[in-house]
Amino acid sequence: MDIVLYALTALLYGGLAVAGWRSHRHAALRPMLESVPPVPDTAGVSAASGMSTPGRALLFVALLAHGVLLHTTIFPQNAMVFGFAFALSAMFWLGAGIYWIESFFFPLDGLRLLVLPLACIASLMPLAFGGVRVLPYSAAPMFKLHFLIANIAYGLFAIAALHAILMLLVERRLHAMRGGLAQRNVAAANHGWLSGWLDTLPPLLTLEKLLFRLIGAGFVLLTLTLVSGILFSEQLVDRALRLDHKTVFAILSWVMFGALLTARKVSGWRGRAALRWVLASFVALLLAYVGSRFVFEVLLHRAVV
Repeated sequence: MDIVLYALTALLYGGLAVAGWRSHRHAALRPMLESVPPVPDTAGVSAASGMSTPGRALLFVALLAHGVLLHTTIFPQNAMVFGFAFALSAMFWLGAGIYWIESFFFPLDGLRLLVLPLACIASLMPLAFGGVRVLPYSAAPMFKLHFLIANIAYGLFAIAALHAILMLLVERRLHAMRGGLAQRNVAAANHGWLSGWLDTLPPLLTLEKLLFRLIGAGFVLLTLTLVSGILFSEQLVDRALRLDHKTVFAILSWVMFGALLTARKVSGWRGRAALRWVLASFVALLLAYVGSRFVFEVLLHRAVV
């Protein structure tokens, strides 16, 4: 049954990703064939159509299959199996789910072209890296609550990091266009695949608003993750939260995202520096759990819980 879910999930994600890239490629080539340059809006981003209804329906099926797959493989027979591959799979499942919700309100085709290939790859990673069995407290309600909150927070921050990458690309393109490029180079840039891909995105201000909404929600859930982790450690393991590498990087990420939100609120911090800070904070969060588990499980061949 699990192998069927793996195949179905990967085929749906992969098929939608391939269809999206083919559609984008045809849309990028059409102006060249017709010798009609695309007309950007006032923010430098042209209007884009959102995801089609059949595509959205297929993505919903993929999300259902992926969710069932995660539940059956992480929680088999009242036990728990987990590792860095499962963490990445869950992270991009939630990221794809967040994109699916966003697609009802904003044309985010450029984000889809990033999220779906990554979700496809991540969904198959547990086949290669099986993780370890976590037995003592996997059925405890406090642990399951902590686990759920943590993974939702990771998913929100993952999609926020992808938003930040897209915004950096859009900003770079706009600065290049304002920097006095030759008319021929501008026309070539407008017809390039990267420029055409960025044309599918909403205006930069809309992306920025979405980014900080995601970070705000993720910060609240990351705070709850740390608090529930402390409570879980004291109630079930009978000891205070250990300051190991996982905890240190989680707290560091929490401080970095908190500083970003504070600077945004107080001084309206934005631009490239803020976006790079988002990516650095997300890297710290990855190192907190996914990175540490990768080092222990793959490089050191040691089981961790």
